[in-house]
Amino acid sequence: MLDKFAAAALLALALGGCAVLHPEEKLQLPPAPGAQAGPQVSPEAQARGVELTKQQGGRFIAFVGPRLQHSEKFLGVSDTNYFALRSWLDNKTGEVAHQLYVEDSYDGSPYLWDGVHDLDNKTLKFIPISRNQITCDQGCSYADEFAAELPEDYLRAHRTGLAVTFVTSDGKKLAVTVPPELVVAELNAVDSVRAVAAKAAANTPPPSTPTTATPPASAAPATGR
Repeated sequence: MLDKFAAAALLALALGGCAVLHPEEKLQLPPAPGAQAGPQVSPEAQARGVELTKQQGGRFIAFVGPRLQHSEKFLGVSDTNYFALRSWLDNKTGEVAHQLYVEDSYDGSPYLWDGVHDLDNKTLKFIPISRNQITCDQGCSYADEFAAELPEDYLRAHRTGLAVTFVTSDGKKLAVTVPPELVVAELNAVDSVRAVAAKAAANTPPPSTPTTATPPASAAPATGR
């Protein structure tokens, strides 16, 4: 039978492919509107450590908030049984997508996560991401990744914190409570980048309209015969 130390090592290897995002280039949070140049940002974002990365050549900016445990680490392995807020800002359209991301590791049969709702029983969009089988020597262990989609207006309406419950088709439940400081930090980080982008766009002069010059006769294309 596989002992817990070997199982923990296998879990760490399995989670090597699991990540909140695949960063291309880490960025610093920009100064808050009106702040002087430097690392000064909104206190909430600075204290809570929201990380930014540039993705797809700068088309998207990804924001990942701090990880908090929803239960004890599985076999004491880091990067297990945690949640985090994450967002993507589309630099082309200005739209933002938010998610509550969850990693859940456990022993036994695989859980069939397929839904999520909040305290008001409002159904949110469930996003399945991945399942990693850790080991099946005398019983199986799994590491699941999934998320709840958080619409922009919904997240902003829950700056005082939010609580959701993920569910399976066979009655398994996982309650996740996001404290207000994490919500505020995520929104402040997004708003800081949006404000800088808007200011840069406002200060960029529109491209001049080139005048159409009439080419000299010697440069005109020859007509067919």
